Amino acid sequence: MLRAQTGCRKIFLAATLGCLAAAIPPFSGVSGAPMTGPADKAVKAPSPAPGTTLKLSLDEAIALFLRENLDLLITKYGIDSAKGQQITASLFPNPTASVGTLSSYTQGHTLSNSGQMFAQVQQLFELAGKRGYRIESAAFGTQSAEAAFEDAIRQLSFTVKDTYYRIQLAQRRLALAEENRDRFSRILEVNTIRFKKGYIAEVDLIRIRLQFIDFQSQVIQSIQESDSSRSDLRQLLRLSPATQLELTTDLAYKRLDPDIGKLRTAALEIRPDVRVKRLTYSQREADLRLARAYRVPDVTVGGGYAIQGSKGPDNPGQVALNLGVPLPLFNRNQGGIMQAEVAVQMAEADLGKTLNQVENQVDVAYRNLIQSRRLIEAFLGGVLDDARSSLTIVERAYERGGATILDLLDAARTSRTIQQNYIEALYNYQHNVIQLENAVGQEITS
Repeated sequence: MLRAQTGCRKIFLAATLGCLAAAIPPFSGVSGAPMTGPADKAVKAPSPAPGTTLKLSLDEAIALFLRENLDLLITKYGIDSAKGQQITASLFPNPTASVGTLSSYTQGHTLSNSGQMFAQVQQLFELAGKRGYRIESAAFGTQSAEAAFEDAIRQLSFTVKDTYYRIQLAQRRLALAEENRDRFSRILEVNTIRFKKGYIAEVDLIRIRLQFIDFQSQVIQSIQESDSSRSDLRQLLRLSPATQLELTTDLAYKRLDPDIGKLRTAALEIRPDVRVKRLTYSQREADLRLARAYRVPDVTVGGGYAIQGSKGPDNPGQVALNLGVPLPLFNRNQGGIMQAEVAVQMAEADLGKTLNQVENQVDVAYRNLIQSRRLIEAFLGGVLDDARSSLTIVERAYERGGATILDLLDAARTSRTIQQNYIEALYNYQHNVIQLENAVGQEITS
């Protein structure tokens, strides 16, 4: 079941823009809303002081990301710029005012007694709906910028979620490696004593020691992976390196069985990048109408008043009216129309390309989800318990002399591989879930 967002898109965008606008002057945080839900249900994430431990659920991480991420703030400026262009498009041309003098210097005439002073105001009037087409094009540009902002939220939210779960993956790997290391630490201690008493061969002790070192190296590798992922998340959330993160949303399995037909339909209707392409296409069509309107010349209407000196004719005050119309003999904006027509064709092709990409992305993400779900459920069918039980059984048998060191090492490696593969499959499943959500453009709940 898809969470409906079309109705609340404007509410969400307005709330998010308001949050970011309040945050821009000091570049500090105010509350925001996750992409996957209405703004009025957003989780307000805390703003930690550097050096403290910050507990974050996945929803709180998304909310903090919306408040603090600089990439979103930069994208938000694009909306303000488009709104500025929209204001400019709606303005009328300014009138032109001119003042001049005219005089004859023959037969004793001077500027003071026979000159003429005149003032004139001219106004350009645009015809054929040019101003309306400009306003229409600029409005599409603003809507496109808003959709691009939503698309930035969609893509960056996917990165936040994936990074969040990569930390959880590293933590699960670390817990497994520490468990295996501690188990073989005890086995090594016991067998060191047995070797000193001559109960086992030195080669068996060496094998146990090497296996212990292997598990210890896995612990260190998992710690490094966890630190690296935590650093990535801190950068996304604009947190200090001294801030310790404690993630509270576990990497757990929740079965989802979405309808692929509904997913495709929803993606083509609501994905922000698709709306950007559609709005761009509409804007290019408006630009084409504007270019064709420029074939019609604009009219300049002027009016003025002239005052003559004392030796002028009998009409010392004169009123002038004029009308100016360019003659479209040569330039009828042929080049501009051709460019606008090509721009429409390019926008149409780009839209078709995007629609095809979206359909394929949804299809691939859905198939990956189904396959990873099958793998998870295979592990949950009892394989994990069997792997743990087999290692415990072989370990006890080895202590009683009923199994060799090679049997023990083989059981340990098998158990570790099965459990590690399960953790990887769990992460891959969750990764495929958020990948499908990213492909569709909204959260998938069932």
